Amino acid sequence: MIGWCSVAPRETYRRLSRQQDDSETDVWSVVCFYVPRALRGGGLASALLDAAIKHAFAKGARVIEAYPVDEAAPSYRFMGFRDMFTARGFQEIGTAGTRRHVMRLSR
Repeated sequence: MIGWCSVAPRETYRRLSRQQDDSETDVWSVVCFYVPRALRGGGLASALLDAAIKHAFAKGARVIEAYPVDEAAPSYRFMGFRDMFTARGFQEIGTAGTRRHVMRLSR
């Protein structure tokens, strides 16, 4: 295995942020990544995110939501880094706790 990314309809996960509106439909969430330490820094997480975005929209997502952190964050790093999402057009709509950003991409 080289790495993986968890992406699925948001309702398949436990509540991911306090401001989450459970009446929304067709919202998918990108919740975590795994890249082996030896392969980090080579763009694999970005490639996984690109594939997750393509997959979610192909399966009917109207909105993709993610919960990344800043690179300096000491925890939740498995959720990805904010800059990687910003570079793909995700917009910040709030926070989840003190470290996680709630970001969205719409089509």
